[in-house]
Amino acid sequence: MAELRFTFGTMGSGKSTQVLQIHYNLRARGLTTILTTQLDRSEGQVSSRLGVSADAEIVDSTTNLFDLVRQRIRADGHVDAVICDEAQFYDPVQCEQLATVVDDLGVDVYAFGLLTSFQGELFPGTTRLLELADIRIEIQVEARCWCGERATHNARFIDGHQVVSGQLKVMGDTTGPAAGEVSYDLLCRRHWTQGARAATGDQLELLGNDIARPPGHPDRSGPVEVHPQDVPTPLHATQTGEYS
Repeated sequence: MAELRFTFGTMGSGKSTQVLQIHYNLRARGLTTILTTQLDRSEGQVSSRLGVSADAEIVDSTTNLFDLVRQRIRADGHVDAVICDEAQFYDPVQCEQLATVVDDLGVDVYAFGLLTSFQGELFPGTTRLLELADIRIEIQVEARCWCGERATHNARFIDGHQVVSGQLKVMGDTTGPAAGEVSYDLLCRRHWTQGARAATGDQLELLGNDIARPPGHPDRSGPVEVHPQDVPTPLHATQTGEYS
C-alpha cells in the first residue's frame, strides 16, 4: 500500500543526501521514480553538500504535482515513487496533490524538508505535510549552534545581522555573511531568540552581550529590520540555495 512519508531536519542534517540515496536505491532496483525540487543550490538538480547530485523536475507554484505524475504514468506505463526535496517550499495545495498521488494513483511519495523558517514558524508546506503524512520522520543527524548546543533554528543574516522579516523564499549563502548578501546559519533556541529580539528592537537586558561567545564566532545578532521591499531580487549567492 502506497504511503506519504515526510522526513524533516535542520539545515545541514543531510536531507538532500537521503533524497539522493533513496532515488539511487530505487533506480538501482529497476523502479521508476520522479525526483522534484524547488530552490535547490543547483538549478534543475538535487544536490548535496557531499558533492553528489541528480537531475530533477523543478517545481514552482504553478506545478500540479498530481497531473505531473499522471502524465508520467501515461508516458512510461507506471511510476513507483515520487521523491520531493525542499518540500517546505511547496504550496499547501501541492502537498494535498501529493496525498492524492498516494491515494488515487497508488504511488509512494517521499517528501523532505525543513520544519521552520528563519522567522521561527512552520512553513505552510511543512504544516500541511505534517497534517497529511502517513509517516513523519525526524532526521537524527544533529547540527550544532556556535555555542555547542543542539541547533534547532534556522537564522537569516543580512550584512552579518540576524533578521526576522522579509520574503520567505530568498536565495542565500550558508558559508558566512558577505557584504550585501543574505546568509544563513543554524542556532540554538536561546541564541536565535536573542538575535530575533535584537532585530525587532526588543532586546531584553538579561539577553545582553554574550560574554561566552568566542572570538572566532562574531556576534551577528545586532538590531536591523528588513522589509520585503528591501531585499534585492534576485540575490546572487556563490554556493547555495536557502535552507538546504
